[in-house]
Amino acid sequence: MRYLDEYRDPELARSLLDRLQQVATRPWRIMEVCGGQTHTLVRQGIDELLPAGIRMIHGPGCPVCVTPLETLDRAMAVAARPEVTFTSFGDMLRVPGTHTDLLSLRARGADVRVVYSPMDAVRIAVAESDRQVVSLAVGFETTAPANAMAVLHARRLGLANFSVLVSHVLVPPAMTALLADPDCEVQAFLAAGHVCAVMGWRQYEPIAARWRVPVVVTGFEPLDLLEGVLMAVEQLEAGRHVVENQYVRAVRRAGNRHAQQVVAEVFRVTDRTWRGIGPLPASGLELTPDYAAFDAARRFGVTDVRSAEHPECIAGAVLTGAREPTDCAAYGTRCTPRTPLGAPMVSAEGTCAAYHAAGRTPQGARHDEPVPHTTA
Repeated sequence: MRYLDEYRDPELARSLLDRLQQVATRPWRIMEVCGGQTHTLVRQGIDELLPAGIRMIHGPGCPVCVTPLETLDRAMAVAARPEVTFTSFGDMLRVPGTHTDLLSLRARGADVRVVYSPMDAVRIAVAESDRQVVSLAVGFETTAPANAMAVLHARRLGLANFSVLVSHVLVPPAMTALLADPDCEVQAFLAAGHVCAVMGWRQYEPIAARWRVPVVVTGFEPLDLLEGVLMAVEQLEAGRHVVENQYVRAVRRAGNRHAQQVVAEVFRVTDRTWRGIGPLPASGLELTPDYAAFDAARRFGVTDVRSAEHPECIAGAVLTGAREPTDCAAYGTRCTPRTPLGAPMVSAEGTCAAYHAAGRTPQGARHDEPVPHTTA
């Protein structure tokens, strides 16, 4: 961003906090649906600076964290094959599967490569025609256009040695599933600005109307988040429940129509299992029949992989905001960024990783001291 410092101005932050103190007359519970926003809130201590009674609930906004365990185990099975070059963004390499992770497979000789774009994987497939190149296509609506473009380009080039292992998920169905839970405490949402930059915010309007919850499309810097919280609280105090856009410098209501068209060409909506949460109907993307030839799960016969989460990990409760990382008995001891039991502790957008990096521990204990066990 060109003027990044402007969105971290401490005086402006204080004025927004003062305004929140004036506006808030009762407790409110607001969920941010983005792991990047979670890290900013925790790293900057914003969630602890908010007026008493305003509580931030950290939602399932980490795309790495919600990628189902079955997808990771399928990735390991494919990446271990001698004829395969497996490509992925770097943040997926240390996410634990049932028995191992991609980084460990690479250490044992598997051809696992970090790429910065799915198009890098296509270029590898062109350059190394004797290899089967597989791209791990995961994430929210934000990364779907790039993966769709890679598939389109591979078909135009007639590449028979390129395929994708798809596990895209969609934000609105997850929000609806959370609100449908009778134990849900969320009264307003901060929607992820990068998702809305692609999809716009029209999909959120029926959610706001049906469930009577304000939705504020928000950026990722401290002032973005403070203003987003203020806008949500102003709606709550006034009894309003509409979609508002704080992230005006990047998001429009209609989103990016070209990106949406590319996604619709290659993918279709499907049911998807979210790691730690379970199956959610119509909450993911899969290749359309026209592009099924690029489905790595079918090509390598790993569609029937079934997995089980680590019994001690409470990732599902953390991802839905029902628990905080420090509620976990393993947090900071048996589960650390070096020895993660679940994805939220190792992902760059995971809530557990954010808490650990900020030094947050149960009852003020240090990371190097025994952490009291709590009921998970």
